Amino acid sequence: QLQLLESGGGLVQAGGSLRLSCVASGRGFDLYVMGWFRQAIGKEREFVAAVSANGERQYYVDSVKGRFTISRDSSQNTVFLQMNSLEPEDTAKYYCAQAMTGWSRYIDGPARAERGYAIWGQGTQVTVSS
Repeated sequence: QLQLLESGGGLVQAGGSLRLSCVASGRGFDLYVMGWFRQAIGKEREFVAAVSANGERQYYVDSVKGRFTISRDSSQNTVFLQMNSLEPEDTAKYYCAQAMTGWSRYIDGPARAERGYAIWGQGTQVTVSS
């Protein structure tokens, strides 16, 4: 079973950038859809982005479209979230998650919800100051 470890969070000023990484240990990383979620204090965890198993398809929540980019590198067993033009509203703990399928159509629906994922990392904190 894969284990996920996020890194790259930190404190940044509004308008700045951060790149989150999520390293997967174990076998089969390139078989599964991967996603990023975030949870701000006092709010429910929300979907941010997902990428297909082969990396060719991505989906984003509207609030981050044009600012965030999800990608994956199978040689490094890593999924990335490049975050540009950060806003104070992006402040949250960011979680990496792995679905239990590599079905390409998964990101058209199930991958946009927490219940679509089976394995979660511990999260990395992102704080954006105004």
